[in-house]
Formats: sequence, structure tokens, C-alpha cells
Amino acid sequence: MTPLWDATAPAGPALAPLRGSAEAEVAIIGAGYSGLSTALALAERGVAVTVLEAVAPGAGASGRNGGQVIPGFKHDVADAVALYGPERGAALYALGAAAAETTFALIARHGIACDASRSGWAQLGDTDAALALMAPRLAAWQRAGAPVRALSREEASAMFGTPAYLGGWLHAGAGSVQPLAYARGLARAALAAGATLHAPSRATAIRREGQDWRITTADGHLRARRVLVATNALAGDVWPGLADTMIPVWSFQIATRAGVVPADMPVVSDTRRVLRYFRADRDGRLVVGGKGRLRAPRGPGDFGTQRHMLARLYPHLAEAPPDYGWGGQVAITLDRLPRLFALDDGVFATIGCNGKGIAWCTALGPELATLLMGGETLALPPVEKLRPIPLHRLKSLYAAAGSVWFRLRDRLDRATPARPR
Repeated sequence: MTPLWDATAPAGPALAPLRGSAEAEVAIIGAGYSGLSTALALAERGVAVTVLEAVAPGAGASGRNGGQVIPGFKHDVADAVALYGPERGAALYALGAAAAETTFALIARHGIACDASRSGWAQLGDTDAALALMAPRLAAWQRAGAPVRALSREEASAMFGTPAYLGGWLHAGAGSVQPLAYARGLARAALAAGATLHAPSRATAIRREGQDWRITTADGHLRARRVLVATNALAGDVWPGLADTMIPVWSFQIATRAGVVPADMPVVSDTRRVLRYFRADRDGRLVVGGKGRLRAPRGPGDFGTQRHMLARLYPHLAEAPPDYGWGGQVAITLDRLPRLFALDDGVFATIGCNGKGIAWCTALGPELATLLMGGETLALPPVEKLRPIPLHRLKSLYAAAGSVWFRLRDRLDRATPARPR
């Protein structure tokens, strides 16, 4: 099936592979949100930066996600401080809290045509346990002065046209983009600022060459003083051991015909451990996403989970075949926290956006640029050495066992009778 975003995004910039030898102050491997946001920030500061992309800008998860621009760090400020200390914890929390605002401001500043909409984000729950989990999150956002409010069951039903949820809360500062259009727009903005992008140019090796680093591709090589590996779930073997630090998990999505739901409907995700999310696109298609299989989708039969979710939310659409279906891989760390690795002197890797890629990776770019220029910033995860997941070769078993366990716990939550409201 065809990805919706491929069908509706403007064409990307015309790029060429790296041929022969080239030099830059900073080399970035991967033209997703992290790599492109960092390249844009570096170029705007006058740094000579070159991005090497294996396929095309947004070809990975950056062009295959749900397009939800959601603010927030994984934990509230108290937990962030407990994890990272008072200064770094507060800085990381603040970066995440402002990430959606940062993203929409960047889109406006560079005139990126990506169907940006600040219609809000709702987190909804279908069990009492889910509502109890959301209460402290809402309270933390309220203490921070964010534009948030609770949603009753009646409000949620009226707002989204489905009685499937008991209520939740709404963040008015969030929204959505056409994710592939945004990635391509970021690439254009980086080019306009003075960055160099090469694609398709898959990096095959990184080797020390004097005081610099030499990145080899099929048709050439790039020499740079500092390197950022920003491949996320598609780490491959460009640096030994990097792929072993996360679990690549497939997220699948389907989209209905146009005009099914209001185009200005807030985006939605729920609190299930096996996450479900949905939104409208610019033409009123309903885009429904959630966990996929352990491989790329091969046909309509692979989207059973998404079809089931669509039928539960909107029974009148149960028999309507989706017009589009696609999948993308998300980099998941075991503790759901992002990682920043020092692979060697001057070589860094950022990995593990854990499903919050658009806003988080956009906001991370200027901070990574500061690091790559030799500066210091607290608004980054602490730099650490590679920490491979034990027995990573069993990653498929990890993913499958985790899915079964999380689904079981979700069923147990739903089996508990809801209190009358």
C-alpha cells in the first residue's frame, strides 16, 4: 500500500551523491529531523556542515511517522531532576516543554510548507487506570503554566466523534505537520542557510585520519573535524555497536478516504502501553497508527491492528478499506530515555527519540550544534560511552515479549469495571 505522506508531500530538493573527496568542519550522517535540524543550526552559525543521507531527506521514520507535534519530555520535572540532577534535569524538561513551540516557530521562520496546524493534542484514556495516570501529568503541566485543560467524557466524545474514551486532557500548544513535507522543508532550509547535503550517499565507514575523521561512501569520502551520527533506528553498521543500543520497533499506520473527519481536529494519543494514536490530515482523512509487526508491512493484511482500532473508534468505518497504509521504525531504548553517545574523540551519536521525534528532534538540533562547535549545554542527555543492550541479538524476542506483556496489562486494565460518572 502507498504511504499517504509520499502521495501528498511536495517534492524534495534535488540532491546528488558525494563524488570524490570533500571537506567540512562537521559531518552529519542521516537527513532526518535530528540531522537536518542540527545542520540548519550549524549553517546559521557559519559552520561548514555536510550531511550524508543514504536515500533521501525524510526517507526513514522522519517521513513515516504520524505527524504529531507533541511537547514534553518523557518524565515530569521532578523525575527529570531525579534522573539527571537539578540543572540538567530542569534544562531537559524545559527543552521538551517548549519543543512544539520551537518547531512551529522554525516552520514559520523558514516558510516551510508542511500543512502545519496548531489544533492541539489530546491524551485520552479508556479505563479508570488511564485517567488516574493522566491526572498528575495534567497537574504538572498546569503548574508549569501550559495551555492545558481536562476533558470530560462528554467533551471528548463531542470533540472526536467517538464514545470510546472516558476522558483525558488537552494541550492547546501542540498540533501536527505533514511529516515528510516537514523533513523536505528542513532540508531546503538547511541548504538555503549554507549547509551541503548529499543523497543518496550511504556512509559505509568512519575512520580516523590525523586530527580529522574520514567518512567513506560508495563514490567518495568526506573529511571532517567532528561527526554526528543521526541515523536513529536505522543505525546499520556505520559504527560498530551503535545499533545494539536500541530496539527498532515498527509503527504502522492507515489512512481513510478524504473528508471523513474535520481537518482541524486535535491529534490524539492514548495511555495504553501498546500505544494507539490518530489524527486528521489536511483533507480530513483519518490517520490511525499503532504497533506494527516485527518487519516492514507487505500488504493490506499487515494492518489488522489498525483496522481493529478504526472499527472500535468509528464503527461506521469498519468495512471501509483504507486508502493508504505504511510503516516506519522507531528507535526505542529500554528505559524510554534518549541517548547521546561519544563514540570517539569528536564523534557523537544521538539515538532513541522513543516516538516523540518531530518536536524533540527539532528542538535538540541547536543544542547538538553547540556541542559539535565545542561548546557546552545542559539541554542534552549526558554524553556517555556506548551501552549496548544485553543480548541485543535477541531484539526480536525483546520486542515480541514486551508487546505480549504490555497487551496483557492493557487488557487487565480494561477488564476492571469503570466507576459510574
